[in-house]
Amino acid sequence: MSISVDPNHIQLNKVPFDAEFTPGAYNAVNVCLRIQPSERVCVITDEATIEIAAAIAAELEKIGAPYHAWVLEELAPRPLKDLPREILDDLETSQVSIFAVQVQTNELRSRIQMTDVVNRRKIRHAHMVNINRQIMLEGMRADFQRVDRLSQKVVEMVRKASKIRAKTAAGTDLVADMNPNYKWLKTSGIISPEKWGNLPGGEIFTTPGEVNGTFVIDGVVGDYLCAKFGNLKDSPLTVRMKGNRLVEAHSANRELESDFWNYTHTDANSDRVGEFAIGTNIGLKDLIGEILQDEKYPGVHIAFGNPYGAHTGADWDSTTHIDVVGRKFNIWVDDQQIMRDGKFLVEP
Repeated sequence: MSISVDPNHIQLNKVPFDAEFTPGAYNAVNVCLRIQPSERVCVITDEATIEIAAAIAAELEKIGAPYHAWVLEELAPRPLKDLPREILDDLETSQVSIFAVQVQTNELRSRIQMTDVVNRRKIRHAHMVNINRQIMLEGMRADFQRVDRLSQKVVEMVRKASKIRAKTAAGTDLVADMNPNYKWLKTSGIISPEKWGNLPGGEIFTTPGEVNGTFVIDGVVGDYLCAKFGNLKDSPLTVRMKGNRLVEAHSANRELESDFWNYTHTDANSDRVGEFAIGTNIGLKDLIGEILQDEKYPGVHIAFGNPYGAHTGADWDSTTHIDVVGRKFNIWVDDQQIMRDGKFLVEP
């Protein structure tokens, strides 16, 4: 059943939605989160994403799970300075949470406040930042059990590795040395209490020991820069890393170059490679210019800033986190090639 706070608040079960959202919403509730009728769910959305949230709420009502729905604009002005207290309090009594929101500039702090509660309470949390119609009809319709099988095989290989190399025809050529003290995590779309996950899922990641080399970002960059610059296929951003730090960033799009450089110099560790990941969602056919889905596309992506140390074991921190994605990778785990031109050589 739906739990209402105030009769003036939007009730998701009264919001009409596109029936095409139903398969993806079913996947989120029943396959990825495996929500039970006895579990309390916190649903966080905004005005721009409310139709997708309504589709998810409909699936919750089908299984009879009690949920509390929050629309951000009803609680605080955007962009959020902090996550509203009402939501933080609701998370404290929830077993599952779903965050389906379009992000705005400088809201990362509020999302970190949310995931701090999620991590501490081991809530099964679906992070659906910038979810949209295309993603609901593509990435959210993936066979997540198959994605999970592939992810498991790949993560077992990389956990033994000391070095991973990635190259592309566009000019990416980097080497990531692994730190044996840092954990690899699997976020395949099957979400567990141990690690919240983005939906659509499909990646394995760690904090690298050190990354050196060049990354040609002809896919997409993350956070609010994603909405601003979209697909970078025709105007890539080339970055160079030395000793795990960003040392150069160049693009014909000078605004992109400047915005990215400023973002990655917000604090002392914003220019540090905090994440090294391999996308494993084999249901995706191409990049679309949306980081939520594109970082799951088969290939390598990295992120500068926050290393998710609560999960990987990294002992440093940052207030920022920005992913970067490229296309058509060749990947070697130690000396074994596991991907050629964006296609896995490992069977799920």
